[in-house]
Amino acid sequence: MSFQSAEMLTVAVLAGGRSSEHEVSLASGEAVREGLRAAGHKVVWVEIGSDGAWRCEGERLSLSPGEGLLGVDVVFGALHGPFGEDGTVQGLLETLDVAYVGAGVAASALCMDKVLFKELMSATGVVPQVGYVGVREERWRRSSERVLAEIAELGLPVFVKPAHLGSSVGIVKVAAAGRMGEALDGAFAHDALVIVEAMARGVEVECGVLGTPHSERAAGGAQTLASEPGEIVFAGEWYDYAAKYTPGSMELRVPARISSTAKERVRELAVEAFAHTGCEGLARVDFFVDGEHVLVNELNTMPGFTPTSVYAKLMAASGIPYPELLDRLCRLGIERLKKRRSYRH
Repeated sequence: MSFQSAEMLTVAVLAGGRSSEHEVSLASGEAVREGLRAAGHKVVWVEIGSDGAWRCEGERLSLSPGEGLLGVDVVFGALHGPFGEDGTVQGLLETLDVAYVGAGVAASALCMDKVLFKELMSATGVVPQVGYVGVREERWRRSSERVLAEIAELGLPVFVKPAHLGSSVGIVKVAAAGRMGEALDGAFAHDALVIVEAMARGVEVECGVLGTPHSERAAGGAQTLASEPGEIVFAGEWYDYAAKYTPGSMELRVPARISSTAKERVRELAVEAFAHTGCEGLARVDFFVDGEHVLVNELNTMPGFTPTSVYAKLMAASGIPYPELLDRLCRLGIERLKKRRSYRH
């Protein structure tokens, strides 16, 4: 049965952006637009160019603090990577005083920084994760031998990643110590902060997290819902950009082929990571599972959002179809703005 919202909303969909994930964002945004229309909502399309300019119907927008955005009820920012998923756009939307979907400024910035995210997970003392070393470019130039010694403690192979990019952009697998300097220099071309992670054994598993409205929480419902975990199956050595975005290169198996105990641990840790980072609305949490051993890898505050993307598939497998999911996220954003407006500043 198709979902139809009880009340029509006017939703601005933001897509594009300045990051290397511009095209991925456009695909997410187009899917969100069609899903919102299927749910009975009116959609205003706002495209952010690679130059950073916001345009609606071909006209460049002029934004004024406190005056909202084009009179819409809520904004769905289908943006990935820097200048969209990292708290910058969220801060602008806060300044405009308009409701928006997903994590706020602090949580968005924290989760986009892979090193800071892992440091916070370590500080909780309850969220296990892979070994890692964070490297700032200035320190690498000044103390390369010491940095290499720290990285060597992780063993080989390792993955070298820019700390603030998504979709596996700029990631290199390093299996020989002599290639480490080259890999770090390549990552520093993308970011001044790089993370080096030990290779984890087992299968890659992902779990969607979805916020619940106040009415459900007040009636004794859970603060958040964790989806049925899904297993990522791919042909290559690791889950790289090509595996994520080349048709047929990746298969999502739901439910994941892991034990019932490991499944519950994945769902528990997904909710833990969501809560510790202060996320709101939604997130996808990625794991490595080896038997009963479960490790958190990272958290994405705005994962790919086509109906065939992992997050949407996980939620559909958990009983929440795509149009209903979009409707729920929009209403959560509106509910949050109303709550924040009630506070005295």
